[in-house]
Amino acid sequence: MFKVMKEIHYCYGHRLMNYQGLCRHPHGHNGRARFELSSETLDARGMVTDFTDIKNAMKDWIDHEIDHKMLLRKDDPAVEVFRKMGEPVYVLDDNPTAESMARLFFEKAKSFGFPVTRVTVWETETSSATYSGV
Repeated sequence: MFKVMKEIHYCYGHRLMNYQGLCRHPHGHNGRARFELSSETLDARGMVTDFTDIKNAMKDWIDHEIDHKMLLRKDDPAVEVFRKMGEPVYVLDDNPTAESMARLFFEKAKSFGFPVTRVTVWETETSSATYSGV
């Protein structure tokens, strides 16, 4: 099995609903996502996938949809407040935790046709969550 990894860095804000810790307040992070792609065979170029291909697809999507936006759960009352203020918001079905972001990025990479096997999202330098789709 061949495996390659590509990391993408981004910035975002969020807050968590139904949570009693500090993350219930709006705050920001410098996030990092690591995409792991796997294949039993290599393509004609001798690659699982070209690093540039995954970078272009996922970094472009993250830059457009996530980077420098406030990530909020769809029932968060702050969604309409931020929208009325003209602030950029990305709305999720679930709390915008590292876990839900890892799943979101995994599913997006799959939808682009990449052989993704795992995505790890770091919310801080010491805290991460992984989704493998298994």
